[in-house]
Order: sequence, then structure tokens, then C-alpha cells
Amino acid sequence: MSRLRAAALTLGAAAAALTLSMTTAHAAPGDTVNMCGSSLTPSGYVDVQWWNSAGCGSGTFTPNSKKIMQLTGYPVGTVVNACASTWPPAGWVQVSEFYSSGCNYSAVPSFGKNSWQLKRVS
Repeated sequence: MSRLRAAALTLGAAAAALTLSMTTAHAAPGDTVNMCGSSLTPSGYVDVQWWNSAGCGSGTFTPNSKKIMQLTGYPVGTVVNACASTWPPAGWVQVSEFYSSGCNYSAVPSFGKNSWQLKRVS
């Protein structure tokens, strides 16, 4: 029974990874995807919101789900808001920082600056 469970978990993880890679490969600028917080944010994306979801585990109040947004393809001069939980992609710079309740990605959130305004410069 444990071999069957392990095989099912492996297959499920592989399907989730394939779905995410297929989704992100054809994304247009500004497209968003929801994913578990334990997964790395793909290149060209930034985190834009965090929350707690039973679909990504349970038993804690730590934010474990996030919405990510595709930045690749935006024209120079575009300005977006993003959570400070990921670094800006190449060609983007931090213009300002501020607090956003949607970007509390820690188990012990504070009212410190946890978000950035980013601008495409190249």
C-alpha cells in the first residue's frame, strides 16, 4: 500500500509541475497563476498576493499559497506592484516600497514594508 501511495504522490507532483510549466510557457504579460507557496516563483514572474489554503497543506496559519504574475513582455516604462517575497526580474527596478495586507508571506506578519512598486527600464 505504501508503494502505491508513493507512486501516486510522485505522479501527482509530476502532473502539477507539468501543468505549471505549460501554464507559464505561454503566458502573456499580466497573466496570473495561483500556486503553493512552497514552489519557487518562475523566472519572469513576481508574487502579487499571499494567503492560506487547505489545498497547499493544513495545520498552520502560515500563508502557503500565492498568486504570481508574468512580467515578461511588458514594454519599457510599465509600472506594477509586487510582493517583496521575490526579486524583480532582469530589466525591472524597485521604484518604491510600501505595506500591503495581501503580501503578508510570513507566519508572523508585521506592518513593515512588504511590497514594491517596480518599473520596467530595459
